[in-house]
Amino acid sequence: MIDEIDELLAEIGFEAETSVLTDRQAQVLALRERGTSQADIAAALGTSRANVSSIEASARENVEKARETVAFAEALRAPVRVRVPAGTDLYDVPNRVYDACDDAGVKVDHTAPDLMKVVSDAAGPAVTGRQISTPLIIGVTSEGMVRVRHQDGE
Repeated sequence: MIDEIDELLAEIGFEAETSVLTDRQAQVLALRERGTSQADIAAALGTSRANVSSIEASARENVEKARETVAFAEALRAPVRVRVPAGTDLYDVPNRVYDACDDAGVKVDHTAPDLMKVVSDAAGPAVTGRQISTPLIIGVTSEGMVRVRHQDGE
């Protein structure tokens, strides 16, 4: 089982030296993504299920931190940044974004309903119904990709 996963990791180009994951974290995530139980992974690795659980939790936390870092870097590069204060109606967000994109000469490839869904999904609990409850910053890259961040950095 482990040899098979190591082959898969090599095939997809995983290198621990350039990753936020250790070899062991990558192995555990790869096995879990294939539906292998923590108990079966523990048996294959010669360790406890609790240790596998800890490795998996650390790996998922590292992946989330990496995603946040990429989102931060993209937000820094984004030529369009729209501040959306708390209390804003979600239905008002597309026009704010479209206006800022027009001013910057950036094309956004989302219809208004699609853009509202992107913002709502990415903002999570910062959107309640149609109400923005936590200030947001919506960045749009020069390629038209939309990135949503909580203004307070959460």
